[in-house]
Amino acid sequence: MSTLQRWTEAACAELGLDPATVDERLILDLTRVVAHQVDRPAAPLTAFLAGLAAGRGEPLAAVVASLTQLAEAWPGPSGDQPPAATAG
Repeated sequence: MSTLQRWTEAACAELGLDPATVDERLILDLTRVVAHQVDRPAAPLTAFLAGLAAGRGEPLAAVVASLTQLAEAWPGPSGDQPPAATAG
């Protein structure tokens, strides 16, 4: 068992969550894209926001797909304006 798996199980136990509902790869892929396309500190914040949306009943895969698309379209450091957000 990896450190990540052990941490996930311990954190889920602490929060009363079922570890089987955690899609580690989905979240890690999202945070990787955000860290590289937007800004490193935006990655954990984005994971938190995805969790909030999932907690209110949004399907996690759809939330992650939407945020990944937003991050991939994010402008470079040239100072361009970010794309307009759409309410989901």
